[in-house]
Amino acid sequence: MLKLDMTRVADLLLSTLFILLVVPLWVIVIPVLRFTGEGEVFYRQPRVGKDGRIFNLLKFATMLKNSPNMGTGDLTLHNDPRVLPVGRVLRKTKINELPQLLNVWKGDMSIVGPRPQTPRIFALYPQNIQDDLKRIRPGLSGVGPILFRGEEKMLEGANDPQALYESTIMPYKGEVERWYLHNRSIRSYFLVIVMTVWVILFPRSGAAWAAFPGLPTAPKELATFWR
Repeated sequence: MLKLDMTRVADLLLSTLFILLVVPLWVIVIPVLRFTGEGEVFYRQPRVGKDGRIFNLLKFATMLKNSPNMGTGDLTLHNDPRVLPVGRVLRKTKINELPQLLNVWKGDMSIVGPRPQTPRIFALYPQNIQDDLKRIRPGLSGVGPILFRGEEKMLEGANDPQALYESTIMPYKGEVERWYLHNRSIRSYFLVIVMTVWVILFPRSGAAWAAFPGLPTAPKELATFWR
């Protein structure tokens, strides 16, 4: 089983390495964001962390400042009009998530773990799943984000995206995240990192199901999405 102290050592080493590698990219992205859209570079949002502690998750700004109070709130849909033009590129490539390496370095997050949620979204998990997920640091990536790489498109064709998200996606996503909690190891830690890169390069790939055998069975409303 993966020891928490080993995880922290790996997180520190990898986050430091990745920060050094992406600094040249940040030098390009930061001025582009500063002089386009609404001029915001970073977006900070309260998320639920280990032991239920609230921390500010850091991202590159990709949406209108008032987005949480517009449209579907915390829920982002495919071709969401609140997303800025440059933001679409950053979101598609996941570059917008890179500032969270600083959250990892600080200890708010791990490289791998359950994806941190806002307090409102976290409350949609069943109580037993909430209790389990509070036991570990949330992650920059995890099995849940890998499987739900195309979540925005998944919601696109729904008659009621909000209802589908709250009644079906979140409970299942919670089961997937808890599955990782009970099956984490050195192997799964690095496998998640490899698979994260894989699904960014090949978003339609179903390799995650082969990489993580034994995952909870998907609800029928979602199963067709991965076929």
